[in-house]
Amino acid sequence: MTTQALPSALAAIVDDFQAMSEPERLQLLLEFSEGLPELPDRLKDHPELLEQVVECQSPLFLTIETENNGGPDGAVRLFFKAPAEAPTTRGFAGVLHEGLDGLSAEEILSVPDDMPELLGLTRAITPLRMRGMTAMLGRIKRKVAAASGVRS
Repeated sequence: MTTQALPSALAAIVDDFQAMSEPERLQLLLEFSEGLPELPDRLKDHPELLEQVVECQSPLFLTIETENNGGPDGAVRLFFKAPAEAPTTRGFAGVLHEGLDGLSAEEILSVPDDMPELLGLTRAITPLRMRGMTAMLGRIKRKVAAASGVRS
């Protein structure tokens, strides 16, 4: 798979990872961890609005909101909660947030399920952690499909 199959923001992120050595990729993942936005106040005090991605080794919760009445052309907003002590998990969430937040449902649903493998981290990150990122993407896509009525 090439980055041509990805939305432009996500493709740019993947290109950045692919242009680096493995140690540099890990550093970039940590930078995405530090850049993950905090939850807005309306979600901070309502954990019931977030869904846990149980496949992740560290506690990760997410939710989506759609703009424009949830239609397939509306922008999808992504929200994540992950502890600071889990930089790998936070980094993966940061990649997905930066690469997917604000896209339409159809754009998000078109992202190949194996996209995390394109980051070139499979030798540096345990398979269990890689499955966690794949599960995050899958959970986002399922929530987007359910909210928009678009089939994934």
